[in-house]
Amino acid sequence: MNVHRTYENEDIVVFWNSEKCFHAKRCVTGSPKTFDPSRRPWIQLGHAENPEVWQAIEQCPSGALGVAYRFGIDVRFEEDRNRSASYEGETQVGECEYQVMDGHWTIAHTGVRPEYEGRGIAKRLVYAVLEAAERRGVEVSATCSYAQRILGDTQSRRDGM
Repeated sequence: MNVHRTYENEDIVVFWNSEKCFHAKRCVTGSPKTFDPSRRPWIQLGHAENPEVWQAIEQCPSGALGVAYRFGIDVRFEEDRNRSASYEGETQVGECEYQVMDGHWTIAHTGVRPEYEGRGIAKRLVYAVLEAAERRGVEVSATCSYAQRILGDTQSRRDGM
């Protein structure tokens, strides 16, 4: 199963897609305090300054790592509502909704208020659903075009494209 993870501190969020990762170790070389494949979790923010982490991620040749500012936005997985949701304080600014059928989740919609677009929030929302599904051993597909792009990127690598 492909693993999608986010790692956050007060300022940044790091995205990791295991399917794309081939461990060129540029991240480890760029920030050995942050990236250590022998440690679990292998990414630990807070051990190095954010600019060092950001620079190491930009050296990732596979695109397995990504980084974005948090902008004070929190993302919560809300299983009872079949979604992940993003909040600025208590104001909801985005959501990623999924449907459950026969033990399978299908991401049906991902959206962020227009004034919050372009901040990586939608990606955080999709990753929150993917992480929750992985913890539960559930397969995920998508009818949502944005989530399809995230999942399709992984699929195209598997298909050799």
